[in-house]
Amino acid sequence: MEKTQKIKTANLLRNIARYTLFVLGILVLVFALLSGANEYGGGIRGIIRNSPNALPWLVLLALIIVARKWELVGGIIITLFGLAALYFFIFKGNHFFVSTFILTLLIIMLGSFFIVSWYLRKEEPV
Repeated sequence: MEKTQKIKTANLLRNIARYTLFVLGILVLVFALLSGANEYGGGIRGIIRNSPNALPWLVLLALIIVARKWELVGGIIITLFGLAALYFFIFKGNHFFVSTFILTLLIIMLGSFFIVSWYLRKEEPV
């Protein structure tokens, strides 16, 4: 593959991973904050008391920032985060939800996009 084509492909994969993960992270973070707030009385107080549910998604957003600076490290950590989420939400729990399964697989796939993007950018030895 020609070098300019590799760079274009790497840019495309990086941008797809970066922006898709960011949008998913924000949406799931907001959902995690609001979904259980009524059980704690609703309103701001309910959101604050329900905020520990959003911690994993805050971590994901932080990992996106890491991947922005260091693609390989961020990609590996995001992929591991996706595998941990897959285990925790799908295999450890007693309920299986297709939407959660797809979300965790998407995180794994997008994390691997960062790794492939890094690989396509790295200089080949002469």
